[in-house]
Amino acid sequence: MPFPFALPTTSSSSFTDCITSSTHPSLLFSATTSRGVLRDALKRYKRIPPSSQPSNLPTVLAAVNEYLPYLFALDAGLCGTKVAGEELDIVLVKELEVEWRPTLAASIPGREPARVKLQSLESEIFFVLATLAYVHSLQARAQLHTLYNATLPTSEQRQTAIASAMKSFLEANAVHGYLIGRAGSWSAQPASAAIDISVPVLNALAELTIAEATLITVLKDDPYPGIVLEDRNKQSKDWMFKAVEIPKVRAHLFARLCLSAAGHAAKAQAMLGRASKVDESLVKYLDDLRRTARGKACRFLGIDAELAGRTGEGIAWLRGAKKELGFAAMGAEEEKKASGFAKLKKEWAEKREDRKIEKGGDWGADAGKFEEGRVVDMLEKKWVKMNDTIGVQLIPPSEPLLAGIPSGREYHTPKLFIPPALDEDVIIRMRAPHDPSDVAFEGDEEDSGEEADKVTPVGAFPGTKGAYSCGTSYF
Repeated sequence: MPFPFALPTTSSSSFTDCITSSTHPSLLFSATTSRGVLRDALKRYKRIPPSSQPSNLPTVLAAVNEYLPYLFALDAGLCGTKVAGEELDIVLVKELEVEWRPTLAASIPGREPARVKLQSLESEIFFVLATLAYVHSLQARAQLHTLYNATLPTSEQRQTAIASAMKSFLEANAVHGYLIGRAGSWSAQPASAAIDISVPVLNALAELTIAEATLITVLKDDPYPGIVLEDRNKQSKDWMFKAVEIPKVRAHLFARLCLSAAGHAAKAQAMLGRASKVDESLVKYLDDLRRTARGKACRFLGIDAELAGRTGEGIAWLRGAKKELGFAAMGAEEEKKASGFAKLKKEWAEKREDRKIEKGGDWGADAGKFEEGRVVDMLEKKWVKMNDTIGVQLIPPSEPLLAGIPSGREYHTPKLFIPPALDEDVIIRMRAPHDPSDVAFEGDEEDSGEEADKVTPVGAFPGTKGAYSCGTSYF
């Protein structure tokens, strides 16, 4: 259940005001126009309802992919690198000035972070690529949402959604990895206030995406979340005529993969600790992701023990999983003594999470911790009943088992991000000068600052909005 990233927005800007080219004058005009299209796409995405945003992601992705080749061409020209075999004479007249609104910076609840002024092409490249990585993560989130809808997907739909989500996570990881490598050549960070493109945050996001991709590998062959979802599906009638068939899983391998994901999440959490003023929701999400991954690992180790006939040890692993998830592990006696209010509270929490999934808003903000707790509860009830009636094995304490938990195992090899380049025929067309009467498109959408000017401050008396503007003394 990926983190619900918000996409940044940017101010209008023109490359023709700060860069000139004697060999490819149309390049600046085309780059400014592509930037204007991206700016409008980001503004529109932000303003549409959250339920409609996933379907708008391909539009944003197309705008980013259209803009990037021009942006890298300008960067290559300033560095003296050939593009499609041609040398670009690019001269910086004055420093590029743009504004981007970071989305991972801490802010007052209910208020967006302030926009950051940037004065370099490098910062522009970093923010556009960070936006690309966020779009890939959000596309993976949209794919995984189909697995938890009221209408259960078929096995083919499930495999397609998981494969698409895994590909998107690896694409996002490749972009973050490229940014980390590129940041290593900085003599000074372009904008210390731009949290989204700071080195600690970039490292944390790279670890986060590889952890998500590793958990997706496990989800592909994990039947238990689907069984729990089937039990909650009111439309399903399969229980009337057949029992649920649970295929055997490679439990020990899956446990080590989950432990690898937990390790990456822990690294990301530590890296964010070195960054200042990071959004608390991201910090909490990483902690929940680490707990979820370790809880999954304990569950799979319990499944491995139960398959080998050690049901008592399997139950101990499940109770250890509850501890890792941060849930209270209750024995049979404690379960009987639980008050009706506690059970009612748990049922209410489950229904609330189900409603979030149906609406598609902030579902899964706990990194799947609550859903994993449901799976552990189901298995524990089933195994305890079996052990009490058939096996009668002693249930050992879970602490020694958790102390001897095995090491993780890596699955994915990080991909390399290759910066897109303009085709040779496009570069040739850029030699022609553009019509002086034409004006580069910088975007039609209103700027965020203009929107704020139209809003009357909360509690202000009608007609006195001007007295509340910045820099005005009012007594």
